Amino acid sequence: MNGIVNLLKPAGMSSHQAVAFLRRVLKTKRVGHTGTLDPGASGVLPLVVGQGTKLSQYMLEHDKAYTAELTLGLSTSTQDGAGETVELKTDFSLTPYRLGEALAKFKGTIEQVPPMASAVRVEGKRLYQLAREGKSIERTPRQVEIYSIHVERIWSEDEYKLTFGTRVLLHISCSKGTYIRTLCHDIGTELGVPAHLSFLTRTASGPFTSDQAYTLEEIEELAGGGDYRFLLPMETALPDWPKVKVHPLVEERLKHGNFILPEHLVDVPTSLVVGEQVVLMSVDEEILALAEIKRTNKLICQPFRVFAGG
Repeated sequence: MNGIVNLLKPAGMSSHQAVAFLRRVLKTKRVGHTGTLDPGASGVLPLVVGQGTKLSQYMLEHDKAYTAELTLGLSTSTQDGAGETVELKTDFSLTPYRLGEALAKFKGTIEQVPPMASAVRVEGKRLYQLAREGKSIERTPRQVEIYSIHVERIWSEDEYKLTFGTRVLLHISCSKGTYIRTLCHDIGTELGVPAHLSFLTRTASGPFTSDQAYTLEEIEELAGGGDYRFLLPMETALPDWPKVKVHPLVEERLKHGNFILPEHLVDVPTSLVVGEQVVLMSVDEEILALAEIKRTNKLICQPFRVFAGG
């Protein structure tokens, strides 16, 4: 059993618990995730099954999209609603225009300091482990990309002012490795008021979106009836890679990691260039390998990740 499962993870479940759930339902140990989603957050969590686990490292590169709620007036130790109150400020009044100005400063390439409540490793320990021990250490800022950040709705007692307790619903499209809780905290800093992330759902991870995701209940019910429609083909994880079919006679070469020649490729969708990475498919549209177009003493197609026969 091989493929990708687009899971709609509920809030309160860790990524590791989601993996354990799918292992139990599918009765297989070969299940993994492609980057964690905070237990307190809901939304898209792609899981890989069987040979799909070989795709994890490529899926980690996927861009993400979130719907997040920012609450003004209070900051916490974890930068979200689960932490202890660090700062409280009730006497402020901001205009929506001022919020727009602040948000504009976070579009594009920005630097973030990973929060202590994160899975980043420092000297062999996760930051969240150090935080549980009451420790706080220096962290190196990281560059991330915010492609877009839009206000979807504002809940405030005054229609024209942002005051204590105002909640702002944001839609954010960003690169991998972006901490939305840190983004909310930093937006507050830019506004001059404490702030924290009070709600988060991931709406997309690469090609996987929430409107096409399956809930735990749906997966369990379908699998119980022998229906595995939720198990997507492995190649769906690489939507931007050219899909190239190969001649059946060279499939055995690919199984052993041997290169094939351009004349062994059929149904090439685009002209391929040296250095390009492709998904090699059988004529029956089964994924065989990931490969790179190379030039040695001649032009070859060299597999670097083989799926066939494994």
